[in-house]
Amino acid sequence: MLESLLNGLAVVLQPMNLVILLSAVFIGFVGGALPGLSGVILVVILLPVTYGMDSTSAFMLLTAIYASTVFSGLITSILYRAPGTPEAVMTSFDGYPMTQKGEAGKALGIGILSSAIGGTVGTVALIVFTPLLASVALQFSSPEFFALAVLGLTVVASLGSDLLLGLIGAMIGLFIATIGIDPVTATSRFTFGSLNLASGINLIPIIVGMFAISEVLKRAGENSSHKAMKEFRIRIFDGAVLKKIRTTLARSSLLGVGVGILPGIGASTAAMISYSEAVRWSRHPECFGKGEANGIAAPEAANNAAAMGALVPLFALGIPGSGTTAIILGAFVMHGLQPGPTFMSANGELIYAVFVGLLIVNLMILAFAKPFIAVLSRLLNVPYAALGPIIIICCVVGTYSVQNSMFDVWLMLGFGVAGYLLEKINFPLVAIILGVVLGPIAESEFRRSLAMSQGDPMLFFTRPISATLLAAAIGIVTLTLLAPLWKRHRRRVAAA
Repeated sequence: MLESLLNGLAVVLQPMNLVILLSAVFIGFVGGALPGLSGVILVVILLPVTYGMDSTSAFMLLTAIYASTVFSGLITSILYRAPGTPEAVMTSFDGYPMTQKGEAGKALGIGILSSAIGGTVGTVALIVFTPLLASVALQFSSPEFFALAVLGLTVVASLGSDLLLGLIGAMIGLFIATIGIDPVTATSRFTFGSLNLASGINLIPIIVGMFAISEVLKRAGENSSHKAMKEFRIRIFDGAVLKKIRTTLARSSLLGVGVGILPGIGASTAAMISYSEAVRWSRHPECFGKGEANGIAAPEAANNAAAMGALVPLFALGIPGSGTTAIILGAFVMHGLQPGPTFMSANGELIYAVFVGLLIVNLMILAFAKPFIAVLSRLLNVPYAALGPIIIICCVVGTYSVQNSMFDVWLMLGFGVAGYLLEKINFPLVAIILGVVLGPIAESEFRRSLAMSQGDPMLFFTRPISATLLAAAIGIVTLTLLAPLWKRHRRRVAAA
């Protein structure tokens, strides 16, 4: 393995390949910071460019764009509450409040460090444990995927002060996820005869609308007097902050790798699950959503680790672990390559060059994030009367570019108004997003599981992994319901 890594390093250090990596990081930075774009879109756009490239350079380019895009989504998420990518949605819940408190530099420093650590942990796991992790992923079948989705949905029990509102939000998200073609019977559901709804509602219009557009509407209704933000200094290596978040970084990075290797789950789900676990393990869960450092470290470490973990089943089994890796799989086929159990032995130079390239990309993120953000953050001193329309234009262009659909743009604006109104009553928007992301996974895997067991729901409790995950989900919700009663009892005892 060491010899293969050294050979891969020699390939990466060739001048042309270094230029390719630098270009990929820059493209990923810009594309990921623009709301509506994502790694999938950038990889699809640049796929034709790889036609004339050799295979090693082509896949170094595509994987480096993927990794840097997952990182750069945090920039606009923290500065403007306009997540650049779906993976950065959770980052905005604590990143943007820190910006409002004048701690944008601190928030960005935490995000950069967490992303680099999570990406590095994910890449090391990709190098060392690919055969082992791929075999673990094969033990997950439909019941386990359903149980994992249920566990992810229990995040609503940890966020916000009202469990009922959280459950209502999750149900709304689950309903939105059912719109379109039934994944099992292929019949139309809630489309009302509209071809625009036949493929369902894309996640991008929902995220961009509820977070970016609603924030513009909220700021438009505030005092219009402009106050220039003070210059902030990004400190990536802050000893006091690192001491506070180190446990979260370790847990979230490992959790991200574990979730990332599960086919079809994705980095967005990893970020949500990691955030919920950070809340549950915290001694002060009430601080989350108000500018908590661990609320930035958890999703950023997890989503970057999961992005690398998603490459494990691709290389080892030929199974894409996410939407972006599905496009990369198509690129492999286009180049006459077929990932699978014998792929690493037959194409060792290519694979290890990609591995080393990803390690270098994480170092480049640490090196080039600050100057890139320094340029982008100048926009913070632009009066919001001018900045708001620019954000809306970027949101419209980004949303339209996903499917070249004006219908998606109207949906985005509609969800923006809905998000603005829901925030007026302190409704947890994250619960809706959670339902939309996890809904398709939960529904399709639940129905496949029942088909496997001929309608017997005990299948979920006779398989050890799914039973453990479901028991954890039930226990979390139960403890959340009982916690207020216990606190009330302790106050009575203390008063007596």
